Amino acid sequence: MNYIAPWWLPGGQVQTIWPALNARRQQTQATAKITPYRRERWTTPDADFIDLDWLDTPLAGTLLVLFHGLEGSSRSHYALAFAEYAQQQGFNYVVPHFRGCSGQINLAARAYHSGDYEEIGWVLQALRRQHHGRILAVGVSLGGNALLRWAEEAGQSAGQVVDAVASISAPVDLAASGQAIGQGWNRQIYTRMFLASMKPKALRKLAQHPGLFDAQALQAATDLYAFDNVFTAPLHGFKNTNDYWARASAKPQLASIQVPTLLVNALNDPFVPGHSLPHLRSVGQHVTLWQPRHGGHVGFAAGKPPGHLRSLPEQVGGWLAQHGAPHG
Repeated sequence: MNYIAPWWLPGGQVQTIWPALNARRQQTQATAKITPYRRERWTTPDADFIDLDWLDTPLAGTLLVLFHGLEGSSRSHYALAFAEYAQQQGFNYVVPHFRGCSGQINLAARAYHSGDYEEIGWVLQALRRQHHGRILAVGVSLGGNALLRWAEEAGQSAGQVVDAVASISAPVDLAASGQAIGQGWNRQIYTRMFLASMKPKALRKLAQHPGLFDAQALQAATDLYAFDNVFTAPLHGFKNTNDYWARASAKPQLASIQVPTLLVNALNDPFVPGHSLPHLRSVGQHVTLWQPRHGGHVGFAAGKPPGHLRSLPEQVGGWLAQHGAPHG
């Protein structure tokens, strides 16, 4: 990946925080450039629902699918940057929301998690049935790890559904990332931010399904490890946080991927430690690693202040378009 951080964004923390803090301005600019999303609601096999936000391009041969990160949505700064890129390229574009992330709480006694590959598989299969051209899929952070897990589980059949996939800042070793985000500055900034959103959602889920988990234990959780132990792990079939993080991590099975796949991880990502990233010898011939020195976590801003986020979708989208052969 040809990325050099601008001089005015020094270090992984700043390169991570600035795009998020600047999101309102970016949203305003992107909204002015792209057509409004069209929302579509799908009923899931377990009688729940998910919401998908679409940008439609008539007669488009390529569909770009983006799976968002933890507590993200189609309004996240990276999702809007990819929306602008897709519109410029003449692609159809869709952001399937993980359950509970579209602005309305879902119905079932579950939410979403980093290894939610069955949900991703169901979504992609449904998209394949309705789109006969090329499908390119990108996952960001949590969505990136989950997308990789789907590609691993699907094996050779993945190529019948999508033509190429990419992950951006995916925490492929969840234990390493969980430890990193639970310490020091990361704990004060990112952990508090995520829990401020996730705890109220979990309590709304408890109101829907009384007795689902221990409310006091959830309220007492001060890091993602404790939250996952009370909520995420048991609701999604894992014994505890350790079991969840081990089984949901994409890193151990990357060599099983059989579809063109790109992994983008900055070496200065504050909570995806460089030492936890895969090496070329361990990923197999279908996986390409881009590990630039800078970029932060889903940052990669470029240009003069206040910067822009076009570089990431242009480079990742360009790789996907190049490596994703037309679907036959």
